[in-house]
Amino acid sequence: MDEASPPPGFCRDCLTDAPPQARRCAACGSPRLLRHRALAELNLAHIDCDAFYATVTKRDRPEIADKPVIIGGGKRGVVSAACYIARTYGVRSAMPMYKALDLCPEAVVIRPDMARYVQVGREVRQAMLALTPLVEPLSIDEAFLDLSGTERLHGMIPAKVLARFAAQIERDIGITVSVGLSANKFLAKMASDLDKPRGFAVLDQDDAQAFMAGKPVGFIYGVGPAMQEKLRDHGFRLIGELRHADEIELIRQFGMEGRRLWRLSHGIDDRKVVPDRGAKVISSETTFETDLRDTTTLERILWDLSEKVSHRLKAGGHAGTTITLKLKTADFRQRTRSQSIVAPTQLANRIFAIAREMLARETDGTAFRLIGVGVSALCPSNGADEEDMLNRRSAHAERAMDEVRKRFGDNAVVRGIAYTARPASPSSLRRKDP
Repeated sequence: MDEASPPPGFCRDCLTDAPPQARRCAACGSPRLLRHRALAELNLAHIDCDAFYATVTKRDRPEIADKPVIIGGGKRGVVSAACYIARTYGVRSAMPMYKALDLCPEAVVIRPDMARYVQVGREVRQAMLALTPLVEPLSIDEAFLDLSGTERLHGMIPAKVLARFAAQIERDIGITVSVGLSANKFLAKMASDLDKPRGFAVLDQDDAQAFMAGKPVGFIYGVGPAMQEKLRDHGFRLIGELRHADEIELIRQFGMEGRRLWRLSHGIDDRKVVPDRGAKVISSETTFETDLRDTTTLERILWDLSEKVSHRLKAGGHAGTTITLKLKTADFRQRTRSQSIVAPTQLANRIFAIAREMLARETDGTAFRLIGVGVSALCPSNGADEEDMLNRRSAHAERAMDEVRKRFGDNAVVRGIAYTARPASPSSLRRKDP
């Protein structure tokens, strides 16, 4: 075959092989042909759901499918996610809401629905596990997959398996994903960002070195503003400059981080796909519309957050032994307090009781703009909260209330602290659940 001619590929829509010169699929007419010289050799992928929160919301509300949508809320909140239409206006995740609405005043703003996102994320994860047991989740909407050795099982190369998977997710779940295929994690994750949305990009090391040469050093994961400035001080602004540097000299200047940067600048990444990482912490937090200093109001909100964390622990079959309280003051200073307990818990009542004790030590008249609570040091929930009679009774009572709520709705049973008057506009409080 002439070296200048394109390599053979296949149709991403029907998986039919495509000859080198074809511009459309001969079987279905689709122009979405995937080609790469190493297509049959690569088996490590990064799959990323496209604008996940916004896409799930649009799926469930088709009347806003063609409108710019921002997931977030509150004038003092931040953008949790933005659909691709909103992004054309310059709206980005983590942007202050007031700035996002200045850029896109016609946007439809919708509060996050974490329970819904978790449900859809689990559906996608189950579909991934049908491809390979080597699935390493990075978040609710992205994961690495290693499809080594699966060609006989699926009867096709990993690239075709991934294309079929993307079509299945779009058909059965109603959202879209982008796929990056390469020889290692670093390049696969980079590739998945190249062709969004509904993308499929392939990178090998030869591609990557040419592609990265002119990219700023901040393009490498883990290189934040401080490290970028440090690298600039040593004359490194572009990844290509790192690649041409001496490895030993980089190690001398930056320690083992220098070695990591040198290797990644060459497209070298030896990390394996590690399955079943699971959650390290389950948490929920809220940013207020106006700063709060009243202890009673803060406690009521803390109870709501404790219930949300408890619900997620129970749904995932987790319990934990470290409770963490997070506060952010009006001047954006963060306070984090943690307390460990002997036996793991998943009960809202215990999470709240421990977090409230920590809160009491912080409510000295300081005005807060954010409060959050989390549970870490996670383990399976088998036998949790059963170690003594008092906790056992509390656990049975709380789980009985959970059953009543499942049958008759969340408001069927309300605890005393939640019964009193709520702070204004509780629904406008932003939640961020890692």
